Amino acid sequence: MARDPFRAAAARVRRLRIRRTGGAPVASPRPFARALGLVTVVLFGAWLGLLAVGSVRTTVGPMDTTMTLRPSLSGGTKINVSPLGALELDSHRAPVRLDVDVDRLDPVRSESLVQHPERLSGLEDEVTGDVAAGTRELALRSCVAVVSGATALGLAVYRRPRRALAAGGLALALLAASGVSAYATWNPKSVLEPRFSGLLSSAPSVVGDARSIVTDFDVYQRELARLVTNVTKLYDATSTLPVYSPDPATLRVLHVSDIHLNPAAWHIIGSLVEQYDIDVIIDSGDTMDHGAAVENSFLDPVGDLGAPYVWVRGNHDSAITQKYLEHAKRFKNVHVLDGGRAVNVGGLRVAGIGDPEFTPDRTGPEQAEDVERTAGLRLAAALRDQQRAGTPVDIAVTHEPAAARETDGTVPLVLAGHVHHRQNEVMKLGTRLKVEGSTGGGGLRAVQNKKPEQVLASVLYLDRATRRLQAWDEITLGGLGLTTAEVSRHLPEGKPAGATPSPFRFG
Repeated sequence: MARDPFRAAAARVRRLRIRRTGGAPVASPRPFARALGLVTVVLFGAWLGLLAVGSVRTTVGPMDTTMTLRPSLSGGTKINVSPLGALELDSHRAPVRLDVDVDRLDPVRSESLVQHPERLSGLEDEVTGDVAAGTRELALRSCVAVVSGATALGLAVYRRPRRALAAGGLALALLAASGVSAYATWNPKSVLEPRFSGLLSSAPSVVGDARSIVTDFDVYQRELARLVTNVTKLYDATSTLPVYSPDPATLRVLHVSDIHLNPAAWHIIGSLVEQYDIDVIIDSGDTMDHGAAVENSFLDPVGDLGAPYVWVRGNHDSAITQKYLEHAKRFKNVHVLDGGRAVNVGGLRVAGIGDPEFTPDRTGPEQAEDVERTAGLRLAAALRDQQRAGTPVDIAVTHEPAAARETDGTVPLVLAGHVHHRQNEVMKLGTRLKVEGSTGGGGLRAVQNKKPEQVLASVLYLDRATRRLQAWDEITLGGLGLTTAEVSRHLPEGKPAGATPSPFRFG
């Protein structure tokens, strides 16, 4: 009887495997482990491919740039303008981030634009076309990079062409899925809420104020194109950026809070007042730490800040602190608000109430929350009285957010502090509550912590005619001993358009 050739071949394979393993049984790898291994090879190989060849050098207007795709958990776009800093946009949500590095300025093209301003009219289209062309080339090169990287690593690991091709195909599928995700989550309005770092933290004052950015995006784009032509001058500057002509129809309010005896805060506030041409400073309390009379001299720089200073008492500020600010002759620019008192300052009507609690040791009675709510109800009653008298309040100020919440429906905007982190919400009856973090980085006690707190402040842009909030910049500094800086622009939800944009002046 002839032997079955298939059985004979199977027997030879079994004998060969037994000889190779010394007689030990051979277990086939589990499907899950095989799949996990393949995914690991694909991701690592695709990453290596992007590092090796996943970049494109392209011209954007007068600049030579490098565009690169990077693996990322959050996506977005980052534009690096060395040595000025970086600009980050929440442009998309996908596992890849677009990095754009400005390598250098072409002196011939830059000089041509500076000498022939009429060419600015076509610069926007030129820049848009350059970016689109560079993005297409980057997409093609990235496909080649991830497929080549995954295939090469798959061949090195598995030593089987079919497995290597499978790794390359899976890498291409993952890149395509990332592209679809980026397209589906593309946010063209992300440029309205950029995050600036480095010297570019001054960029909000460069590209315009609230009205121009909110109401006319086309003009905003043209002004950004004009800004590109001034980068040559920016490289020559040491610590300043071009300035703009402020819109007379916009009020700028600097909101600070919880300074806690940090003397560095006065320098920061003074710089922001000058840089943003601030109309009014509003301090929502806890300027001091213990409220003792010996601390009063810490307040002396307030008189030299160059803008009206509206202040309410925090739970670390004593009656001694408040009396010093109210009666010292050097504080001609200071307006202390308490008991719902309202003042007209800088084109705005502001009312506030001091914190009813004084807890310098950071403790208090169990009924503290009820006391704060009572203070908030008292402020709300004063706001309604102002409304009935025909002198409605534009901004209310308290220290505790719990008190601020009681003003819902009686004022468009209420400011608070106390919690050392930012909060922003539109409450049930339409009042927007904005809570600022610590402008003193938690105060001098911050040096006792392993990691210093960030220094936080905000610039609020209000329409001078309606006194309604148009936009705001959140300013974040890296805290004691750190040098990082970031500015994020934000817009109220459902912001209407239609106003005339403001003029700009670059220099």
